[in-house]
Amino acid sequence: MSQKFDPADDIVAYNRAAWDSQVRKKNRWTVPVSSEEIQRARNDDWGIVLTPEKPVPRGWFPDFRASPIEVLCLAGSGGQQAPILAAAGANVTVFDNSEAQLAQDQVVADREGLAMTLQQGDMADLSVFENETFDLIVHPCSNSFVPNVLPVWREAARVMKRGANLLSGIVNPIFYLFDDQLMEKGEFKVCHKIPYSDLASLSAEQRQAFLEDDEPFCFGHTLTDQLGGQVEAGLAITGLYEDCWSDWPISDYIPTFIATKATKS
Repeated sequence: MSQKFDPADDIVAYNRAAWDSQVRKKNRWTVPVSSEEIQRARNDDWGIVLTPEKPVPRGWFPDFRASPIEVLCLAGSGGQQAPILAAAGANVTVFDNSEAQLAQDQVVADREGLAMTLQQGDMADLSVFENETFDLIVHPCSNSFVPNVLPVWREAARVMKRGANLLSGIVNPIFYLFDDQLMEKGEFKVCHKIPYSDLASLSAEQRQAFLEDDEPFCFGHTLTDQLGGQVEAGLAITGLYEDCWSDWPISDYIPTFIATKATKS
């Protein structure tokens, strides 16, 4: 892929292939859940994450067993959140850019006898779904892989029913201010502006390394677009918490992730 395709030509196609490659590399976010986790979910003992470490409060979810609940896992495949929610009793549709990531959900579905609908596509274009289709959208931290987050919020709001919730994971844009290689060593040098783009900000050498390693290209969105964009799409933010990723040295100083619950009135 890296020798034949320039991500600037079509970032959606490039990142699709990059995440397919991440599945082959067994990236943490591509490893399916175990049978033991599925059994616990069937027994109503479950939790999922939108961000790296802190579980989503159970109070953010409806009672999946009380009535049929249509859930969309938006850009959230990989055999993790969706199978847990399906085992807990939800009717789950998974929509993701990466076919290999979707295949991880299919692996769990086949292994555990779970019914899930899998759909490949761009998170900013949900035209395959009718208006007001879903009771809940679960959107793990993934919109950092698209250059413009506003269409994602608009499309999510369109396919939500009245009273539905959108649960989203967001990278705190402060993370993108610093030189990444120095930050890994615990040195924080401000080098970039927000909004941030790997396409525009990486050096030629860094860009080539990404291409050779089939690494996805990332984008750091402003809080105006991440939080205000949900409000502009017609949603009200009704819950919020912060999280860290202990693998990132900056997390010793400030939370690097935000999770939101946004409600459609």
